[in-house]
Amino acid sequence: MIIDILTIFPGYFESPLKESLLGKAIEKSILTIRVHNIRDYATDRHKTVDDRPFGGGAGMVMKLEPLVNALESLQQEEPQGFVVLLTPQGRLFNQRTARDWSNKKRLILICGRYEGIDDRISHFINEEISIGDYILSGGEAAALVVIDAISRLIPGVVGNKESVDTESFELGLLEYPQFTRPRVFRGIKVPDVLLSGNHQAIKQWRFHQAILRTKKRRPDLFKKLPPDIKKGFNSLEGTRNIE
Repeated sequence: MIIDILTIFPGYFESPLKESLLGKAIEKSILTIRVHNIRDYATDRHKTVDDRPFGGGAGMVMKLEPLVNALESLQQEEPQGFVVLLTPQGRLFNQRTARDWSNKKRLILICGRYEGIDDRISHFINEEISIGDYILSGGEAAALVVIDAISRLIPGVVGNKESVDTESFELGLLEYPQFTRPRVFRGIKVPDVLLSGNHQAIKQWRFHQAILRTKKRRPDLFKKLPPDIKKGFNSLEGTRNIE
């Protein structure tokens, strides 16, 4: 996969793209990430990328011309990029979107700044995406979130495929609790079932815990679960102590 990032702060990405799984994926050429400075596509001698908003108001607005110049230049290459604007006004990003986009050959991510981008940018993009109901200084942090979520779903990025398949949100559930050594820490014990060696019992316990955690922490997700799963969960709740 190729990911192109359009930003006025290209240095923001220097360290994150060298670290951990993302850095290794780039080293192995599983993933190609290219960062482009929007100022390079401005045509005036000052490389201006923002201007005062029509109608007045606080702050500045990102200009359309440099962004469209950048997009048209990048789209001359094959494969064509799926263009995403990162904005708090966009559709909420989730695991389903991450999995869908992980199958694309190329993404172009636009990082907004200031009070936003001239709204006519909507004629030149495919999607507007938000990573949450809060305001960031710019789209760069959001771009890293999207890239990280997508990249770990690309074959070869994460060594153990099972760890990806069982993560939170993959099945519409939060992930079950995880434990490691020591077995007892300051009087707090690891659940006995995880030490039993009974793999079927462990699998059942983990699935039940995932549902329980989802119900307690994310009732909005729990409501969306299929009726048969919720029915089975309620049955177990009434017949045994899950701890």
